[in-house]
Amino acid sequence: MSKKRWENRYHGTVVCIDGCTDGVCTGRLINPGLPEPIMFHGVMQFLLEMEKLLDDMRFPEPFARTRSFAPAALPSGNTTQGMAQGRLATFNLRVLFRQNASWQGSVQWLEGRQEESFRSVLELLLLINSTLNQEQAKEGA
Repeated sequence: MSKKRWENRYHGTVVCIDGCTDGVCTGRLINPGLPEPIMFHGVMQFLLEMEKLLDDMRFPEPFARTRSFAPAALPSGNTTQGMAQGRLATFNLRVLFRQNASWQGSVQWLEGRQEESFRSVLELLLLINSTLNQEQAKEGA
């Protein structure tokens, strides 16, 4: 994959999906700015934790929120990102914009070596779900 000009080590978050039972996925969020992974259980917790991480990094700034000149504190580094892998699937998530009360960016499925752009959180979740369905079908065969 070619490096994009807006790439920054704080912009990419690794999403490790460790389990998925009855449609409820569990896993970890790993970002170089986090001292340790953030665990999540279910889609709602994933979205809330990811939104908080984006707010803490102040990138990308949400379109609908009033901005301030307060300095952004850069989080301390984490070297575990390159070693992280989910038991079911691993994704590198890059949120480039937060417009229209949603996220826009790209998601890379690391095991499948595929990358897709998404225009909304719903589209992101559908891309992740399609990968999980493929992986679970392989396990069942």
